[in-house]
Formats: sequence, structure tokens, C-alpha cells
Amino acid sequence: MSNQHAAPINPNPQPPVPEPSHAERSRTLLHQASVATLSTVSRKQPGFPFGSLMPYALDASGRPLFLISTMAMHTQNLKGDPRASLFVSQPAADGDVLGAARVTLVGAVHEIIEKEKPGARELYLKAHPNSHYWVDFTDFAFFRLEPVDVYYVGGFGVMGWVTAADYASASPDPLPGQRRASWTT
Repeated sequence: MSNQHAAPINPNPQPPVPEPSHAERSRTLLHQASVATLSTVSRKQPGFPFGSLMPYALDASGRPLFLISTMAMHTQNLKGDPRASLFVSQPAADGDVLGAARVTLVGAVHEIIEKEKPGARELYLKAHPNSHYWVDFTDFAFFRLEPVDVYYVGGFGVMGWVTAADYASASPDPLPGQRRASWTT
């Protein structure tokens, strides 16, 4: 029987290593990537999702910005129903795609208002310099996804919903590669 009043003395106390939240991991993953899958609600097949490859840039709140043609099927779908999702995945370092992190932003996509276009243009061109060839075409416009919910999967058994407010207030990890190769725990 022990008469010890406090916890045992730890001869080598180390502070716990802080782990990023799902919101921070989501922001980091979107920050590292620049191309994702945009799913819109199909006009041709009502109620069905329609997936498109979509380059994007992020604004300061982590909202994806798109430069898309009014002729594109996904733009036509968005004009009929702005609800969409953006799916971003981390490259699988070991070839196991289901073990890699991924995030889905769910929200509404709307064309950016005139006064916000210069800022969106600057952010987008920084992320996608080759788009300077078509950025000023009259049939192209800037759109933004306004998240209403976020779902993060960090690999097997690591998943959860993130509120739009938590996502917006989170910061991307400045050293994601230093922390670990894959966020699966």
C-alpha cells in the first residue's frame, strides 16, 4: 500500500506535443493543394451530382475561389442550383489512397461581386499563373464557395465534421511536412 499523495515524479517531463485540430488539418490540406473535384447538381440529370476537375485559390478565410467559363457545364449547373461540394485529397505517400487525408467542403458557389474581383484575380493568378492567358476573357468569371459545413478524414478511423466557423477561423499549419508525412492519427 502506498502513502504517496501526488503522482509519481517524472524524471524527464516533456510537454505534450500539440496536435492540429480537424479544422486546422482541413485548412492545411486545402492550402497545400490547388486542384480539386467540384461536384455540382446536374441540370441534365436533375438531382444527380456532376463532378469536375477544378483549379482553385484560397482567400484569407480559406474559401475557394474559382475562375470558370460561363460555357462550362459546372457553371451552368451552379447557375441553376448553387449547392456544391469541393473534394480535396492528400497524395498517398505509401500508395494507400484510403489512408491519406481528405476533406470535403459543402456550400454554395456564387459569382464574386465586382468590387471583390481585383483581390480574387490577384490571389488566383498567384496560385495559377498560366491562367493569365484567359483571365480577362469575357466569358470567364470568378466564383467563390461559401462553406456551410466541412468533413475531414485523416485516414482510417480519423474523421469528423468541422463547422464552417471553426474552419474559417483555423490557420493552415506552417510546417505540415515537418510534423508528419501523413495525418492519419
